[in-house]
Amino acid sequence: MHLALLSVHTSPLEQPGTGDAGGLNVYVDETSRQLAQRGIEVDVFTRATTPHQPPTEQIVDGVRVHHLPAGPLDSVRKDELPVYLCSLASEMLRVGARNPAGYFDVIHSHYWLSGQVGSVASDRWNIPLVHTMHTLAEVKNANLASGDKPEPTLRVQGEQQVVRDADILLANTKSEATDLVNLYGADPEHVKVAHPGVDLAQFAPGDKSAAREALGIRPDAYLALFVGRIQPLKGPDVLIRAAAELIKLRPDLEDRLVVAICGGPSGAGPERMAELRRLSDDLGISHLIRFEPPSTRPELARWFQAADVTCVPSYSESFGLVALESQATATPVLAANVGGLKTAVSHGVSGQLVDSHDPYIWAQHLDELERQPRLREHLSHGARLYASDFGWSATADALIDVYEQAIRLRRFGNLHSA
Repeated sequence: MHLALLSVHTSPLEQPGTGDAGGLNVYVDETSRQLAQRGIEVDVFTRATTPHQPPTEQIVDGVRVHHLPAGPLDSVRKDELPVYLCSLASEMLRVGARNPAGYFDVIHSHYWLSGQVGSVASDRWNIPLVHTMHTLAEVKNANLASGDKPEPTLRVQGEQQVVRDADILLANTKSEATDLVNLYGADPEHVKVAHPGVDLAQFAPGDKSAAREALGIRPDAYLALFVGRIQPLKGPDVLIRAAAELIKLRPDLEDRLVVAICGGPSGAGPERMAELRRLSDDLGISHLIRFEPPSTRPELARWFQAADVTCVPSYSESFGLVALESQATATPVLAANVGGLKTAVSHGVSGQLVDSHDPYIWAQHLDELERQPRLREHLSHGARLYASDFGWSATADALIDVYEQAIRLRRFGNLHSA
């Protein structure tokens, strides 16, 4: 099988945790590698962002990344990319024309921008389009953080077009599948679910004392960790405000509490980082907050191993890979009870789901976890067991099944045809 994989707005080669790079990048990188191990040739198409990028770069045997020139050779905000979609589609077709006719068997596009390009290529090459949204504008707009801007009508309309054009829509969770049907009118028969995964070898339990020593964290610290892009949607301010509330509840923790914010700016860029720093100063807890840049995968695993709890206070999440990665290291998760986090975290088993973004409520949960080491131990044990069912190998197997269904659907017009 030959797969054309589209991630036009962000490359799998980019560092997750800053700009537009995040869980989607990890998903594309990990699944591409897994598919290549199964003998599938994967060509990833993304937009060129620097003049130094080679036209084609090989990640591993069987996985090539094509950098398509469209727009300036620089980073471009997602909301500015729609004007370059025609150029991206043209460049993708040009690169694809180097192969023999009928070379690609299926297209898998990620995020609505890629879906627009994938729709053009699907029509030109007469092959099926499988599409993963990752996030939905209608869902994000219904769960906006304070001060966040709603997604534009152009995106909503673009997503509706992709829903109409895709042969199969691939959701990360059942909750997302329901949203595609109820909010976008997708045909339930053409919506399939495949959970993202986690690298269980990279993210594994480790020596907490050694991890803390490497990171400069006191052995007796109570470490609450946030990992992700710095944007209102991810809710890092909720954790900072919760830390201030926790000190009010527990003044004795002021000497031991450490809140690590690991990630880079996204959207408004440095302004968001400056806002968080001002917030911690205004609350009088700047001495408790550590702002850390995006980490490599080994460094990120060390942060998870060092933490007592990982906090994911997002207002909307398609899945929440950070939660799964933390749990794989046996660190429990405190997460907002929204979207895909309901699947990524098993309440009372691998972590706790919070039905609020009220910082005081989050402070109470943090207080409970600090006061009850046996509860943390119980959740730590359950976290690794729960995450062990989400390896990337299982994701790749599910993807192959969906690709084969899409090919049958395009050939015979029926998902159940032999």
